[in-house]
Amino acid sequence: MTRFARLFVWLGGALFVGSLSVCVWWFLVVLGRPARPAGATSWILDVLLFSTFAAHHSVFAREGVKRWLAATVPDELIRSVYVWTASLLLILVCLMWRPVGGELFDVHGVGAILLAFVQFAGLGLIARSVAAIDPLELAGIRLSSGAEALQVDGPYGVVRHPLYLGWLMATLGAAHMTGDRLALALITAGYLFAAVPFEERSLVRSFGDDYARYQRRVRWRIVPFIY
Repeated sequence: MTRFARLFVWLGGALFVGSLSVCVWWFLVVLGRPARPAGATSWILDVLLFSTFAAHHSVFAREGVKRWLAATVPDELIRSVYVWTASLLLILVCLMWRPVGGELFDVHGVGAILLAFVQFAGLGLIARSVAAIDPLELAGIRLSSGAEALQVDGPYGVVRHPLYLGWLMATLGAAHMTGDRLALALITAGYLFAAVPFEERSLVRSFGDDYARYQRRVRWRIVPFIY
């Protein structure tokens, strides 16, 4: 790997961590601020805004885009290009979000402690799920060592997409639920539930009978006993 390539992937990894930090700060601080309820326009614009972030997953998954990247970008930088794009789009969502406003509830005491436990459990589930698939590879810093391994143990033995479950727990478990926090939770949940069937078709193509057996063994996609 050239010096430029190493710099590119490490800066991409730093941007990846930075975008996640911005997103956490945005959720905890910005989306928690009280604001007057806005109209439907804010909801529509925020859905469209998040769709620009979500769409890049579909774009990069298309065979034509994969072939173009393979012909244009060195192999060791393809994952990093994906990480750069996703990270910049996530920051864009945070910066350009239109406030929805309103407040649903603000729980205190024991209820707040219980909800905080739900959120921390969600973050722990995210951390364990990411650890199982190599964080450095996820951040585009480390190249894949070969064929992707099918994860079936740990949190993947409970639901097939534990990272998504962790996200739902972290966003929906807020003790102070403002309209903006709820909007983010619902918009992202809608995307995750809609995307899972398409993602699993791709996994079946990649892993064949192994994934089909995994689907039979681990019945629930995201939420145990529900979906």
